[in-house]
Amino acid sequence: MSEWYEKCFGEDYLIVYRHRDFSGARHEVESMIQWLGLPRGTKVLDLCCGMGRHSLALSQAGYEVTGVDLSEVLLREARAQTGAEQITWLHSDMRELPLAGGFDAVVNLFTSFGYFEEDEEQIKVLKEICRMLKPGGRFIIDFLNPAYVIRHLVPHSVREDGDVQIDETRRIEEGYVKKNILLTSKAGSAPARKCQERVKLYTLEDFRKMLDAAGLRLDTVHGGYDEEEYNAESSARMIFMGGRP
Repeated sequence: MSEWYEKCFGEDYLIVYRHRDFSGARHEVESMIQWLGLPRGTKVLDLCCGMGRHSLALSQAGYEVTGVDLSEVLLREARAQTGAEQITWLHSDMRELPLAGGFDAVVNLFTSFGYFEEDEEQIKVLKEICRMLKPGGRFIIDFLNPAYVIRHLVPHSVREDGDVQIDETRRIEEGYVKKNILLTSKAGSAPARKCQERVKLYTLEDFRKMLDAAGLRLDTVHGGYDEEEYNAESSARMIFMGGRP
């Protein structure tokens, strides 16, 4: 049986997350560039690049970018964007990358972590990030803040995108945040489609232990892309920045 992340990052994902625009990605990349302090022309790996929003913004900022994702649908969307020919796009599982490494930086964004049931599988991802980096290379992992998610969880919401009604239910269960998505055609022109997203909730201390196990050093945790310091109770994000010793 295929895992949820093998089924959900397809055509319907493009509908559900259409509101994630490229201007927002540019703003986030501007912050990341300041944090990383890397000169133009250095090599950056966008791990779990999705439809390529951040890869394209990094490329436009002058970096040599490789984007990797498991979804052929999202990679097809990425390759169709203006400027996509400047980027190397690869289809791969993030736990076992077909690359030799040598990157100055690796970024893993938009909660593209915590997809697996076993902690050892998440650590495999972190070990691959470590392997991809040059000694002294830098990483950014943008993850949700569990305390914030629990406090601000919206159990149910409904919205529309053209003819499609998007019905989303969310819950915290057994250490995961789970979201069930139901897409229906208002005109009845297509059968209803369902999928479930599931992300394991990790605290800052959990991340410290996993990063250490993977051979990575944690330097800074931001609470968002506007330079705010991380607050365990009020920050919406945990944006980890560190490096390979």
